[in-house]
Amino acid sequence: MKVYTIIGGVNGTGKSSLTGMLRTERTDLGIVVDPDRCTVLCNGDEYEGGKLAVSQIENALNEGVNFTQETTLSGGYPKRLCSRAKDAGYYIRLYYVGLDTLEESLHRIENRVAHGGHNIPEKDVRSRFAHRFQDVGKILPYCDEAKFFDNNNGFMLVAEYRNGQLFPIGAHTPGWVQELYQQLYPYQRGMEP
Repeated sequence: MKVYTIIGGVNGTGKSSLTGMLRTERTDLGIVVDPDRCTVLCNGDEYEGGKLAVSQIENALNEGVNFTQETTLSGGYPKRLCSRAKDAGYYIRLYYVGLDTLEESLHRIENRVAHGGHNIPEKDVRSRFAHRFQDVGKILPYCDEAKFFDNNNGFMLVAEYRNGQLFPIGAHTPGWVQELYQQLYPYQRGMEP
């Protein structure tokens, strides 16, 4: 079975950290495409780094091998890629990382920069945060499996998407998961276990 794994979330939520954790647990991630790493390989040129990431993804898809992509899910490419991967017979799974507030994402990015990591313009983070649930909603129909992790205090599995429905996991459902539920199902009252 060919597997396309999506590690999704707004900038600063911990996508790369989750990828690192999954690498110790899974053997089917295949080629891992990290746009931030690609940018570093391109001497900090974000445009060239993005082109390199897309090239790696396209090569993996054309070769029919397992691949994993870290992405904010913004823009039209994630949906088009999911559609193409589905048509090519890929099993698609989403691991989404969330935080309750924009401020927490910005704080984590600021902390990363203070320790020598890369920066993301605040306006981009604000825009992605504002549209994060619409971005999730546009790819969920393609996903065979979707798991949602809260990273307010370490990665905690808090919801799963099965059979077209979002289900809470565990005793605590973070506010952002409730917001996602309301975005996906605006005419329902709330999440039910």
